[in-house]
Amino acid sequence: MSPSQRKSGKPAAPSLPYAVHPSIAHSKKILDNLPKTTGRSLAEWITLLERDGPKSASVKERGAFLVQTKKVSQMVAGMIADISLGGGRDYADPEAYLEDCPGYIETLYSGPKAHLRPIHDKLISLALTLGPELKLCPCKTIIPLYRNRMFAQIKPATLKRIDLGLALKESNRKLPARLIDTGGLAKNDKITHRIALSHPEEVDDFVADWMLHAFELDAKE
Repeated sequence: MSPSQRKSGKPAAPSLPYAVHPSIAHSKKILDNLPKTTGRSLAEWITLLERDGPKSASVKERGAFLVQTKKVSQMVAGMIADISLGGGRDYADPEAYLEDCPGYIETLYSGPKAHLRPIHDKLISLALTLGPELKLCPCKTIIPLYRNRMFAQIKPATLKRIDLGLALKESNRKLPARLIDTGGLAKNDKITHRIALSHPEEVDDFVADWMLHAFELDAKE
């Protein structure tokens, strides 16, 4: 049962083309390779923490213990510590990640950002028209859209605005003023431009055209 189902008691939203975020697969590979890279399996590290580590329920303190006394890298130590305290579901288990995807979106648009949900829904409806290669990979703060790689992202940037980020590095088209430069080209980020959206009616033909363009550019990679 997804978080949205647990909170509301209602059925989950209609099935969407969710896919495992690349970071999930990467994290799982790290955890699976722990015996080779650290000399202990995940289960063995958790046993060690329970036996010798800090007794506090703090990921930070448990992670610091592994870094300082066992020379585990900070990233890996944080993952082990989180899982030892019952966390890690959102990055260590691909099946659990897919189950939780609807809940990420529900949580993202809860509270003061709830009024932005209609903009999000229109963007998702538009994305679903792009083709069967579309994949949604929600995170806690953004919703990346993938074809081969990330070509767009939906981000509730403020309490009043959603930004549709687009990967336009390879575009040869003239970029109009409504496409705001994110600085991505200079920083070598995937997302190079964004469209600011404050009302559902702003998800218009312009947005559709540039989302499709970014989707088509990704087919070349």
